[in-house]
Amino acid sequence: MKPVYRRVWAPRGRTPLAWVRPRYRWLYVYGFVRPSTGESEFWLLPTVNAAVFSEVLRQFARLRGSGGRKGLLVVLDRAGWHVSRRVEVPEGVGLVFLPPYSPELQPVERVWPLVDGVVANGRVDSEEELWERVEARCAYLQTQPELIRSHTLFHWWPGGC
Repeated sequence: MKPVYRRVWAPRGRTPLAWVRPRYRWLYVYGFVRPSTGESEFWLLPTVNAAVFSEVLRQFARLRGSGGRKGLLVVLDRAGWHVSRRVEVPEGVGLVFLPPYSPELQPVERVWPLVDGVVANGRVDSEEELWERVEARCAYLQTQPELIRSHTLFHWWPGGC
C-alpha cells in the first residue's frame, strides 16, 4: 500500500500535509480500454506475471466473444509479463507491442491517475479498504465511457477526432 502523492494547493508559507502509513502490499489493476468508445474492463489481482496475465487475457477474450470470425487487438507496452514466452494468447486475440520507452503512446496509461484518485494523498487503514476503494472506483469508471474516451482517444488513434 505504497502512498500515492499528488500536488495540492496550500496557503503561501504553509506546507500541506498528507497523512499516510507507508507499507508495501501491492494491488495490481489490469485494465483494457477501447479509446473510440470509452468502454473499459478492469481486473484487480494481488500479483502480476505471465501466468496471471494469460488468464486475464483469456477472460477478457471470453467476455468480448473473440474467436472464429471476431478478433481482438490488444496494444501493450513491453513489460516483462507482456512479452514473456510463457504468455498464452487466446484464439482471436492479437498482441501489438509499442516501441520501447513509449508509455505516452499507450492509451490506458492515462486512466491510471483516474484509478489512483481514490487513494491519492490519503491514508488507507487496511488492505481490505484499499481493495474496496479501488474496486469501487474501477466499477464507477466502467460506467463512464465519455470520461474514459476523453482521456484515451488520441487524435491519431484509429477512430480518433
